[in-house]
Amino acid sequence: MLRLYGLPEAAPAVLNGTPLLPQSGQREFASEVSWDLPSLAPGATSLLDVTVSGTRAGDLAEASLVSSTQFIELDAAVWSNNTVRVMARNISGATFDLAAATLSVGVAKRRVL
Repeated sequence: MLRLYGLPEAAPAVLNGTPLLPQSGQREFASEVSWDLPSLAPGATSLLDVTVSGTRAGDLAEASLVSSTQFIELDAAVWSNNTVRVMARNISGATFDLAAATLSVGVAKRRVL
């Protein structure tokens, strides 16, 4: 065990969570936007890019729409740094035209073992 003693004002600043590195050590990121899906015919898709600061390719993304989306399937993937692409697909046999709703996107950093 090593102990270092000194005056507090001489100690270096802790970097995690400071304005210099606000996302250092953070593993989960989230964003919410309003999404007014266009009318979707059976099998049709619609794409939306959402900015989620701090994300990188390979991170795990998920999306959820605050609306009755029983027949709308959502897929999310980190498309590029700080951007998540969300795809909505109509998996029913009818055309849907949902009203604008809040889209929630969550991203978790992958664990490297």
